[in-house]
Amino acid sequence: MNLVEYISQPWPWYVAGPLIGLTVPLLLIVGNKRLGVSSSLRHICAACFPANISFFKYDWKREAWNLFFVFGIFVGGIIAASVLKNLQPIHINPKLVSELQQYHVSDYQSLMPTDIFNWHALFSAKGFLLTVFGGFLVGFGTRYGGGCTSGHAIMGLSSLQWPSLVATICFMAGGFIMANFFLPMILKL
Repeated sequence: MNLVEYISQPWPWYVAGPLIGLTVPLLLIVGNKRLGVSSSLRHICAACFPANISFFKYDWKREAWNLFFVFGIFVGGIIAASVLKNLQPIHINPKLVSELQQYHVSDYQSLMPTDIFNWHALFSAKGFLLTVFGGFLVGFGTRYGGGCTSGHAIMGLSSLQWPSLVATICFMAGGFIMANFFLPMILKL
């Protein structure tokens, strides 16, 4: 097995998880930097639109490393989706397949179910709720909560921050409630 074949296979949680977790102390020790992605939008706005708004009046250049980090995530995603693409069918639990069929979702062989996430569906009530309204809620929640799910769950918990523990518990509870109660109702639309 060559290197490309090896890294294109799904890695087990006990390898991928510690690698992600080791990023936190590496950033703290090497550069006294905090892992986080959601603040990059603020940095971009402060750099590109330096309006007379107090929220954007700070030294964004000191956080420019974060923009390179986010750009690296973007480029890594493109490389993974094109070069490291797994052409094998996605294995889905038979119970999930039957549940998805109840919601008229039959094409789940790509990264996102094309029955739900496509341009035509975007302009339907279901598409609007899932994409536009859902995106607004994620963005609003990120700013209101002082960071994104990964920032709180990875960086905040590893640095023993009490608010991050509360935020992570709320994220998980909200995810369970959404996936088990609200999402089935939306998918039936």
